Amino acid sequence: MAQLKARDIMTPNSAFVSADTSVQEAAAVLAREDIGVLPVCEADGRLRGMVTDRDIVVKVVAQGRAPAEVAVGDLADQPEVVTIGADDSLEEAIEAMKRHKVRRLPVIDGHTVVGMLSQGDIARAAPDGPVGELLEALSS
Repeated sequence: MAQLKARDIMTPNSAFVSADTSVQEAAAVLAREDIGVLPVCEADGRLRGMVTDRDIVVKVVAQGRAPAEVAVGDLADQPEVVTIGADDSLEEAIEAMKRHKVRRLPVIDGHTVVGMLSQGDIARAAPDGPVGELLEALSS
C-alpha cells in the first residue's frame, strides 16, 4: 500500500478568511462550519496566520472590543505558523503535531492553503499506535 500523504486525509477546501475580514464575520464562519480555527490568508491564498475561537474571546470580547470593528488580521499576524506540505507523509504530520503540540495543521501546496489536517483526520486514517502517541503528546 502506498504511503499516505497529508493531501490524502486532509479536509480539502476548508474555510478560510482574509486578513481584512471582521472578527464578527470570522465568528459566523466558525459557527456555520462548526470549527474552532480558521486560516487567515492573503488574496493569493498565502497563509498569514490562524485565528481561533479562543482568540476571539480573549483578544476581542474579553477586552470589550467591538467584533464588527476588529479585523482578524489584527489577531492572526504570527511570524511563523506550523504547517504541513500536501505531499508530506502521515508520519511527518503526526511528528509536527506532537512537536508543536497542535491539533490542526494547515496543509499547503507551494504557498497556497489547500486544506486542513486535524487530529480527527489522523485518527480516522492512521493505525492505533501512532494515534495514541499523538493523543498522549497533545495531552501532556
